[in-house]
Amino acid sequence: MKKKTVIVMTALFFLMTGACAGLSGGTAGRGTSVSTAASVSPITDITEALNTSITISIYDSTDKSLIVQCFDLIKKYEKMFSRTDKDSEIYALNEKGEADVSDETLELIKTGLQYSKDTNGRFNIAIEPLTSLWNFSSESPKVPADADIKKALDHLDYTRIKIEGNHVTLPDKGSGIDLGAIAKGYIADKVKTFLLDKGVKSALINLGGNVLLVGSKPDGSDFAVGLQDPFGNRNEYKDVVKASDLSIVTSGTYERNFTENGKTYHHILNPATGYPYDNGLAAVTIISGKSVEGDALSTSCFALGLEDGMKFAEEHGVQTLFVTTDGSYHYSKGYSYK
Repeated sequence: MKKKTVIVMTALFFLMTGACAGLSGGTAGRGTSVSTAASVSPITDITEALNTSITISIYDSTDKSLIVQCFDLIKKYEKMFSRTDKDSEIYALNEKGEADVSDETLELIKTGLQYSKDTNGRFNIAIEPLTSLWNFSSESPKVPADADIKKALDHLDYTRIKIEGNHVTLPDKGSGIDLGAIAKGYIADKVKTFLLDKGVKSALINLGGNVLLVGSKPDGSDFAVGLQDPFGNRNEYKDVVKASDLSIVTSGTYERNFTENGKTYHHILNPATGYPYDNGLAAVTIISGKSVEGDALSTSCFALGLEDGMKFAEEHGVQTLFVTTDGSYHYSKGYSYK
């Protein structure tokens, strides 16, 4: 595999901005040939938000204030959706057990509830009691006491969340909502809408591994996003998605994890057991039109496991790549990005 100029995008993704000839196994997505010409240099900036590194690159404008406005928009939504920020709507809801929320927060909660229902709780928006216990964002995470995990399991009933207008009520005092599995996708979609409204037709949005493509490259060719080998170094990739105007989202066991007493624990928690899923999957990549859909489906499909997850993805009309812990790659029917 011939490697060109690569920008590390965090998590599983590398954006290849140079020539893309010589990539093994790659066929152009959406019927577009991959350009071998030198790429147009975008205006790019990076910031920290949503507990990750955020990168915005715009290819058809020199107005750097657009990126600043994108960052402001991201931080606005973070203030609304964070479960740990004491000024956020979700924090207030979880603390009080009920609260009036904005239309945007309500929309995201309803989306999370729908996926919770569709997966019979494998994806669970009410998982906050568990995520707070595990606290993977801590500098020194550790396995919670089993008794605490069992106690948290009594407060995960998403079916008892009540919505009346913009007023949301949680099931009981120990319950809480965590939008972490879908918030980045929702925010990425909002950023894309903002850029389109400003006349931008060629850009890349990367919210810590949630990659959202705005249009194509300025010459009309596809962007190329490398999917990192889950078992290799961070700068090694085995698969390439060449596409335009699509979302590419991956959930994997190695995005956030820690090792204790020789065992590795990852951040995708099973609401039935209180511990990380152990179902033979290492990663799930979703290619879809909307990033919020990709975000929700990547977690949902991971939680459902290879067979049921593949069926679920195909029912939702998205293309999917599953990587199992034995190193095998499994593609959905009609997968056209390899």
